[in-house]
Amino acid sequence: MRKSVVLICGIFLATGLWAQELKTVELNPPDKDRGLPVMKALSLRASASEWDTTSLSLQDLSDLLWAAIGVNRPEEGKRTAPSALNAQDIDLYVFMKSGVYLYDSKEHLLEPVADGDFRKFVADRQQEVASTPVICVMVSDISRFRFGEEDQKLTWAAMDAGTVSQNIGLFCAGTGLATRPRANMDQQKLREILQLKESQHLMLNNPVSYRNPN
Repeated sequence: MRKSVVLICGIFLATGLWAQELKTVELNPPDKDRGLPVMKALSLRASASEWDTTSLSLQDLSDLLWAAIGVNRPEEGKRTAPSALNAQDIDLYVFMKSGVYLYDSKEHLLEPVADGDFRKFVADRQQEVASTPVICVMVSDISRFRFGEEDQKLTWAAMDAGTVSQNIGLFCAGTGLATRPRANMDQQKLREILQLKESQHLMLNNPVSYRNPN
């Protein structure tokens, strides 16, 4: 009888864990007609210091990620953000309360990476950032550059990450969202969570929320 109870409890525990596992998120097609004119968006671009904790809608999340680094020329496989040597070295990791995902720009979907809320490790010393519903983390895999010394590759990586971050900033300015570019984060812990290779480097992160109504 005791063994049966233990077995049943084990089955329920396994079922509960399975139910909590992250699944692939199918994103909506990007709405390419939304937002302010580019010059108006530039006039409103600013680094946010206050955050709203409301979860982003699926459409807002879909549009945000496509604007950041989505494929805008499918026939060529090229993205909204340029990269040195067209290496497409930047991978975009998305941290949310439910877990961490990797944005697949070719398929326009989110692939699960780690189950759990790890936003505090991106926030690091600025823990108010951990309350934002989405944090986009840019990682460069410098092995994708066809040539160059490591210093040169890291320079290209920084340039490419900055371009993606600027795309996020302009999208947010044009659609009423809040963001700011950040370099601070717990590099060691994040490398463990994301299981990064030696050639992968954490570059920048952009927390994103709706504008704080207060």
